[in-house]
Amino acid sequence: MDGRFEMIPIGKIRKTPDRVWMEIDPEYQDAMNGLELYSHIHVLYWFHENDTPDQRQILKVHPCKNPVNPLTGVFATHSPMRPNLIGLTLCHVISIDGLCIRLTDIDARDLTPIIDIKGYFPHEIREPLRYPQWEQGQK
Repeated sequence: MDGRFEMIPIGKIRKTPDRVWMEIDPEYQDAMNGLELYSHIHVLYWFHENDTPDQRQILKVHPCKNPVNPLTGVFATHSPMRPNLIGLTLCHVISIDGLCIRLTDIDARDLTPIIDIKGYFPHEIREPLRYPQWEQGQK
């Protein structure tokens, strides 16, 4: 292996001002079996609008795009600027109808390619939680 690999999108995120959903490609219909049992899912997606060599070299950012926040390594943020442009979001599922998964929201843009979906298990969170002070009060 030469250190590179290929990822194939499984669908795309769709957003309008009043609706958010994911359109899954038909060849992945069988992979959705059982997904309706989850209230929340992890969605992994590709920050396709940042896919340039220059933007992949950005290793520090001001979290939440706020210059008051300290310059921080991208691995400690949710910035779309990263060496590998993978986004991860925990989403609340409203409904699943065929290849359409309706969500309450997602922090990705319309037509963003979806890489993968994983069901959320509540035991994934372990106490005690620790996170930076600049994250407090976000959202």
